[in-house]
Amino acid sequence: MLESYAAGAWFRSEADGDPLLDATTGETVARISSRGLDLAAMVRHAKQVGGPAVRALTFHERAILMKEVALHLSKPEIKDELYDVSYRTGATKRDSWVDIDGGIGTVFSYSSKARRELPNGTVAPDGPLEPLSKGGSFVGQHVFTSRPGVAVEINAFNFPVWGMLEKLAPAFISGLPSIVKPASQTAYLTELTVRRIIESGILPEGTLQLLSGSAGTLLDELTVQDSVAFTGSAHTAGILRRHESVLHGGVSLGVEADSLNCSVLGTDVTSDDPEFDLFVKGVVAEMTVKAGQKCTAIRRVIVPEPMVDPVIEAISARLDTTTVGDPRDEATRMGPLASLAQRDEVRKAIEALRSAADVVYGDPNAPVGDERGAFMQPVLLRAHADATQVHDVEPFGPVASVIGYGSAADAVQLAARGKGSLVGSVVTHDRDFAREVVQGLAPWHGRILVLDRDDAKESTGHGSPLPVLVHGGPGRAGGGEELGGARGILHHMQRTAIQGSPDMLTAITGRWTTGAERDASDIHPFRKSLAQLQIGDTIETESRTVTLEDINDFAAKTGDTFYAHTDPEAAAANPIFGGIVAHGYLIVSLAAGLFVDPDPGPVLANFGVDNLRFLTPVKAGDSISVQLTAKQITPRQSADYGEVRWDCLVTNQDGEPVATYDVLTLVAKTTTSRNAATSCSFMGASIAAWSSSPGRSTLVDGENRG
Repeated sequence: MLESYAAGAWFRSEADGDPLLDATTGETVARISSRGLDLAAMVRHAKQVGGPAVRALTFHERAILMKEVALHLSKPEIKDELYDVSYRTGATKRDSWVDIDGGIGTVFSYSSKARRELPNGTVAPDGPLEPLSKGGSFVGQHVFTSRPGVAVEINAFNFPVWGMLEKLAPAFISGLPSIVKPASQTAYLTELTVRRIIESGILPEGTLQLLSGSAGTLLDELTVQDSVAFTGSAHTAGILRRHESVLHGGVSLGVEADSLNCSVLGTDVTSDDPEFDLFVKGVVAEMTVKAGQKCTAIRRVIVPEPMVDPVIEAISARLDTTTVGDPRDEATRMGPLASLAQRDEVRKAIEALRSAADVVYGDPNAPVGDERGAFMQPVLLRAHADATQVHDVEPFGPVASVIGYGSAADAVQLAARGKGSLVGSVVTHDRDFAREVVQGLAPWHGRILVLDRDDAKESTGHGSPLPVLVHGGPGRAGGGEELGGARGILHHMQRTAIQGSPDMLTAITGRWTTGAERDASDIHPFRKSLAQLQIGDTIETESRTVTLEDINDFAAKTGDTFYAHTDPEAAAANPIFGGIVAHGYLIVSLAAGLFVDPDPGPVLANFGVDNLRFLTPVKAGDSISVQLTAKQITPRQSADYGEVRWDCLVTNQDGEPVATYDVLTLVAKTTTSRNAATSCSFMGASIAAWSSSPGRSTLVDGENRG
């Protein structure tokens, strides 16, 4: 009997439960039931124990825990165990790699993205500051904050590991505890994965719970601030959408449902082109990986009318080499479907398609492999002209239909008849065709792969959702939006517009806001370690006069001889400058010379600038000065240093802004942890050449020794 992990303990139902069968042999793997499980207690435990525990952590601390989970599941003894059990779901070794390693890789990716793109805090600013008043004392800032709810994650049978992990990672990093509800057919693999995570003790108690069996009245226990992420059939999604908690209770519902994905072959492609082979291989892979039981699998093969027969012949020839059998056998290329019931559903779908299509390869009723297993041959159909069923019926198995089209516009129209899909492919080497078709397909798809000879070698393929890209689709596909890097994390959070004074917004967001107080003490902020540095610490520099000699010298040494810097007559005719002006990068270089501290100290390296804007031209004889302010401090969890973002404002002798940008540095956490031998290049090779010229003593060979 599979167990649920609920309210801090493993629960085993006393009911007989439903048998879960090995997809290959028909043997009983386990039984499943949630009868007797206290669903209300699970929700309370998540909200009262798990929620506060995860929200007490910063984004980076949560991300580190996710990395530890991924490392734990990557241990050979655990991964081997998962692979061994995965065979029982009908998955081949290759299928299991997609599910198990793909899931673990997704967690690694989310951990990395969160630490790179989110602050080491609990509030994530969204976009730039919005000035709301003339004097600057009233400003606005959009921010993301964690919701005090629970994420219920209802997963499909086809990816019992990846499906769980790809939802868990962004929810956890966003600050939400999760209740995982796997589909029953393959729940034994999800249960094993969750069990190994719980045993590790990595995650705070209450942040991960497992419901094995029916969800029962779980949605009745949810309220406003709670969310449900569902992957499954459009029929079940419709039931969830009509649930009282979703309709009137404020529960957020995200859906990834049925999807009649397509692959379109370009009108430019002939049988002799490399794109033809790429197209055929892609279709066959999507028909046979996971026995076609993928939400992203190609169901509609849309090809130019003259290419219908060649495509059918090529796909059929390739399917002839596909061995269907025991997934444990290394020679097997396609295993059974997940269950006999699932095979029956696919056969029914094929019968529905036959009213408007002919089977041109395979027999869905032919005996294959162990008669107790859920085996079936791959099936390819050829759709009749004006067939409608191929755009309405999804056979969730190793089945695809070939459809002919006339023009690029016809191809777009056929694809759109699927009413919304997760992913589409366009296989062409014709850029004009690609532009027209992709722009036509985009409103109907969550993701589009454009495949040709140039990207094929490194392409991840049609059916591979990537953690850095959105996974979901409009219309029939459910309208959900999962993954997508940091978007997937922020999707779980509340975006709120905060209005107030710059000082208040600085206190709320943990990021210095333009117009807020600055602390210009006698200690140069570059002399302060991360432990000593405070948001708002500022240095206000002396001024420096920019001379014509500076401008000429910079032009000569860098090779930047744009006429506005070197040709007085042409520069005078320029309506923007009206005469010789200093290079923007010269101003940035001189600014660095004004604010850097040259001696070894806690600042270890500079790794770039963000949001650089040149606002007012600087002419010979103008003076510049700098105001540098500690804007954001982000300690790195796994290093003895952190990142500091500095707000840099360069002004001229009249107080007008000349340039604004953010300077990014690495700073030691303590004065004892710094590496004084580490230096930093502030502005790159061209500025290094300028800085090494005589008399520029604040920079040594282009390197800042702070």
